[in-house]
Amino acid sequence: MINTVIDSEHTELQDVCLDPFLDLENEIDKLRCSKNAVILAHYYQSPEIQDLADFVGDSLDLSKKAAETNADMIAFCGVRFMGECAKILNPRKTVVIPDKEAGCSLEDSCPPEEFAAFRSKYPEHTVVTYINCSAEVKAQSDIIVTSSNAASIINRLPKDEKILFAPDHHLGAYITKKTGRDMVLWPGTCIVHEQFNERELVKLIVRHPSAKIAAHPECPEAILKHADHIGSTRSILEYVTSYDAHTFIIATEQHIIHQMNKLAPHKTIIPAPGADGTCDCANCPYMAKNSIEKLYLAMANEVPRIEIPEDIRTRALKPLQRMLDLSPNAASQNRNAA
Repeated sequence: MINTVIDSEHTELQDVCLDPFLDLENEIDKLRCSKNAVILAHYYQSPEIQDLADFVGDSLDLSKKAAETNADMIAFCGVRFMGECAKILNPRKTVVIPDKEAGCSLEDSCPPEEFAAFRSKYPEHTVVTYINCSAEVKAQSDIIVTSSNAASIINRLPKDEKILFAPDHHLGAYITKKTGRDMVLWPGTCIVHEQFNERELVKLIVRHPSAKIAAHPECPEAILKHADHIGSTRSILEYVTSYDAHTFIIATEQHIIHQMNKLAPHKTIIPAPGADGTCDCANCPYMAKNSIEKLYLAMANEVPRIEIPEDIRTRALKPLQRMLDLSPNAASQNRNAA
């Protein structure tokens, strides 16, 4: 597997050198202006990162913003594959991420070499790949999808077209059920959504009988069958803020609750529990690697920086662009609205 992150230990500014009294938000604003930078943040980022970002959204929203931006630098606050997507779409722009170790369990579950071997067993299948994968796996794909658009895109494919779906098995199973398509599934899962526990969720429902349950389709079927709404992070956010109910139980990474509290402060939002009855499992350890300090250093030093070999980038661009072409318009939140 190729390394797409360029880093250097010999940078002008390092974390240990930061003045503890430095106004980081002000310094980041200065860099935003001087480097013509845009800051993109996923809903799973910490509240302080979400609040200083130019755009906050889900994977589809942010991919679209990355494709549309006129900025010279993209500071992507999410995980590595998101930064790779921005670079695939913008080869001449500088793309930095706060922490080079901010990976993804779904990406890790689908090594490019093993995926190539698996794919070779199904030469007649169209390879539909969830965006949570490496640039190398995207380069082996026919079309990329997100949880926002997977079902609609698959429904647009001919009914007799054979499909191989990777890497999220639970999302694939949900799409199979929703579309009626019989797909070959790669056996990957998300470590966050995999940990939600049905027994503990039922206990929570008993304590809050009027609560509506919203779940991400990366969750196992045992969780999804209790949900009143299943959708992407943006879809869940829209459901919570618009539906006429007071209490919601949320089965996805809990930092999206920050946006819910901002947009619907009068509502009660409860994170879904793990096996121990707490919501600790709803924190993505990879997303948590990013911080406002690391964001400042990444923008100042221009590392960690995403670089992708051109042959892989051009092959990965085709399925990613196909996704964007087939996706309905969806605006992410801008900084003033968020």
